[in-house]
Amino acid sequence: MVPFKSLIQLDKTASIPIYLQLSDQLNQLIQSGQLVAGQRLPGTRQLAALLELHRQTIVAAYDEGLAQGWLESRAGSGTYVAAHIPQQIPQRLDATSPVSQTQPGYAFETKPYLLRPVLTNQAGLRLDDGFPDIRLAPMEELSRAYRSYFRWGNPQQHFGYGDTKGHPLLREQLSYHLNETRGLRTTPDNILLTRGSIMGLHLACQVLLRPGDIVVIGETTWAGATMNVQQAGGRVVTVPVDPHGMDVDKLAELVSQQPIRMVYVTPHHHYPTAVTLRADRRLRLLQLAEKHGFAILEDDYDYDFHYLSRPILPLASADRKGMVVYVGSMTKSVAPAFRIGYVVAPATLIDELARLRRIIDRQGDPMLEFALGQLFKNGDMKRHLRKALRTYHARRDWFCDLLTNELPDAIQFTKPDGGLAVWATFRPDIDPEALARQAGREGLSFANGLAHNPPGQRLNGTRLGFASSTETELTQSVLVLRKLLHPLL
Repeated sequence: MVPFKSLIQLDKTASIPIYLQLSDQLNQLIQSGQLVAGQRLPGTRQLAALLELHRQTIVAAYDEGLAQGWLESRAGSGTYVAAHIPQQIPQRLDATSPVSQTQPGYAFETKPYLLRPVLTNQAGLRLDDGFPDIRLAPMEELSRAYRSYFRWGNPQQHFGYGDTKGHPLLREQLSYHLNETRGLRTTPDNILLTRGSIMGLHLACQVLLRPGDIVVIGETTWAGATMNVQQAGGRVVTVPVDPHGMDVDKLAELVSQQPIRMVYVTPHHHYPTAVTLRADRRLRLLQLAEKHGFAILEDDYDYDFHYLSRPILPLASADRKGMVVYVGSMTKSVAPAFRIGYVVAPATLIDELARLRRIIDRQGDPMLEFALGQLFKNGDMKRHLRKALRTYHARRDWFCDLLTNELPDAIQFTKPDGGLAVWATFRPDIDPEALARQAGREGLSFANGLAHNPPGQRLNGTRLGFASSTETELTQSVLVLRKLLHPLL
């Protein structure tokens, strides 16, 4: 006799109806082998008395089991466990036995290169990886644009399936914007909207790489790029990066010795050190790509924030042979929560990327894409970018002056031409990992820089983001660092 009284535990305060709780627990007893195929269940009156429930609650639970196929009713005889249920080896089970939420019952491969911490916006003072200040985002304008989506056009079209390549309005407006600000020559057919630049990198690697293909990346680089290359089966080979960007002469030596499939580069500004790829190296890189037939994956994650007179144009602007796949993002321009990125490439590649995107993400976020398209169309985005550029420019200057005046003997850095972070190198006797732990206890968060170290090297540096903090917050942050470093100064 199954001890229903001890095995079934019902919570009358829960939001789930009692009859569904009872039905679910009966199903668990069947799946665990405690109740076997063809076994007769207690009558509704008997079980109601045993569990101190109303008989109709038992009837409803049995009806639920019948509907799901776990139980069967035999006229004039009662309710039974369905005869078709396969025999189970009985397992100890009670109502509190949890389903495993940590380890599955089957094997799978854990890929070490995917073990990368997830960056989040920290509360309190922070010198982050180079995040934008969400407080500057054009939220009111976005809100109005969102509301207009519900009032404008055909609801069937607005709330049905859309173009896998992205909302046509934003693709059209991005084409205008990129042509005007970056010297590109695009049409909407050259643009695929993605959920952030990381999706664009993933799709490009999956389409362009085959197992064993060589991809050249800077010796210091963004881990998200190497992860996607490895996931696609590519083999990463590195070349040095100096104050003028990727060493293209070393790349030329490499490509003369073996075929390469792709070069990944962040020319404006290099991640993590924020240096700009010099103009002559840009031209040489394009020439090498044309001569040897490799693709250039240009990740231009923060082009909009350059503090000199006019930024050097992207590699894609000088590309005449279709060698560059240009990837960008609205994350740094608006806010990380708005997952809008884009890929610019020849139309045939865009078509193939869209076909691949369809099997992992049918389409993006049409409402967000429409809203951002409206901001571009009516000039709100241009005004926001001008305001953000002025603000971040002032914060860069303020922060660099603070580092120079307050920590002259502890940190070395070069004022970046653009971007949202400073690459700071600490004096050899200062341990950034220990300093980051101590700062955390003082309410200041920053990365310890370990993720930026190439294999076998210790750069003793990290990125200190200035854009997401006001001048007052930056001052407080540097004063925390000065306090902690004071014994060493």
